[in-house]
Amino acid sequence: MTRRIPASQATPFDTDVLVIGAGPSGLALARALSDAAIRSIVLDAQDAATLAEPAPDGRDIALTHRAAVLMRRLGLWERLPVEEVAPLRAAEVYNGADLKPLHFDPQGSGEDELGWLVANHVIRRASWQAVQGREAIDLRPATRVLGLSVDADGATLRCKAADGSETTLRAPLIVAADSRFSEARRQAGIGAQMRDFGRSVIVCRMAHTVSNRAVAQECFHHGHTLAVLPMNGGESSIVLTISSDQALAMQRWDDAQFTAWVQQQLGERLGTLELRGKRHLYPLVAVYAQRFVAPRFALIGDAAVGMHPVTAHGYNFGLYGVDELSALLGAARRGGRDLGSLDVLLPYETRHRRETWTIFHGTNAIVGLFTDDRQAARVLRQAVVRVAEHLPPLKRAITQRLTRSGPTPWPPLPPLPPLPRLPAALAAFLRG
Repeated sequence: MTRRIPASQATPFDTDVLVIGAGPSGLALARALSDAAIRSIVLDAQDAATLAEPAPDGRDIALTHRAAVLMRRLGLWERLPVEEVAPLRAAEVYNGADLKPLHFDPQGSGEDELGWLVANHVIRRASWQAVQGREAIDLRPATRVLGLSVDADGATLRCKAADGSETTLRAPLIVAADSRFSEARRQAGIGAQMRDFGRSVIVCRMAHTVSNRAVAQECFHHGHTLAVLPMNGGESSIVLTISSDQALAMQRWDDAQFTAWVQQQLGERLGTLELRGKRHLYPLVAVYAQRFVAPRFALIGDAAVGMHPVTAHGYNFGLYGVDELSALLGAARRGGRDLGSLDVLLPYETRHRRETWTIFHGTNAIVGLFTDDRQAARVLRQAVVRVAEHLPPLKRAITQRLTRSGPTPWPPLPPLPPLPRLPAALAAFLRG
């Protein structure tokens, strides 16, 4: 529960911004803030060794051109090993057994690639490296957040370290980057629209004897979706989306049975397949926070927008949010303004919603259509693929969104819900 405490009980600030979550978005924000001479304390429940050398988790991230620009600006891109950055030169969307895909490539954009693919754990490692030795960044691994409170003058976090000791930290602003199931978001009184697809994702790497040509494949079959993301070294990332009960059953298959099943689905497109490493299972839930800001509080990364992986926009949206929020906070610092005031934070709300709202809901609609196995839906999605393939303006718009290096304006958005606030009686009770 979010508490509002009297200003008379306020303590001096320990830093300028308290960041909850040392994942890629939280660390990117800390790095961006340090470039603007804004101090931060970054807290995470994981220990330093895990954050510094995260284990492979099977997830591979598609990076847009704008994301790459931002990663270079934040000192992340040069920390990605060259062999770990795979070019994405085209994408093909297949509907069922139809052998004629909807094709996307960067032709006409002035670029050679639609984007790049990098393993999630490689990005996490580079993010951790990019914040080391920064005087303005205080990293607090192995620290669990117990609760947060806000008042007119500042925001407070109550934390517990690995040794059991409890501390209180205070700053003008708290930013939550603690996953799509953000506990900090809930404590701040901000709800979220959650769509549980009733499906899970199985991800793994497979080697193959036929080149992937740096082309991604998205195959919408009856009952499941199979994506192939082209990686370097004769390997591809396999992303299977299927009902959760079937996913659990398939996870119990041995490697040979699973490989044979994927082989049958893909036919001869990649030649002979061989499983490399572990298979990982993730439940599929998309999240869109009702608000991205509240007094002295903001959300970034998956805590703000947790995307379905079919469009691979999750981490990109996290970077876009970091870019917008850090720019506003930097301008506020230069102008001597309060970093936690709504006047400073509300433009981030507007800009990030404009960047994400249409894609989030459009993605969910597309996923709904392409995973509906009723006959009418099958006919409709076949028509969608055929029409889209013969609409150059539509394909060009999608390509431009992937290859652009800056934000794009969007149409007006629906009204926001009111800012979270405590009922008067409860606030009076908490004040004692």
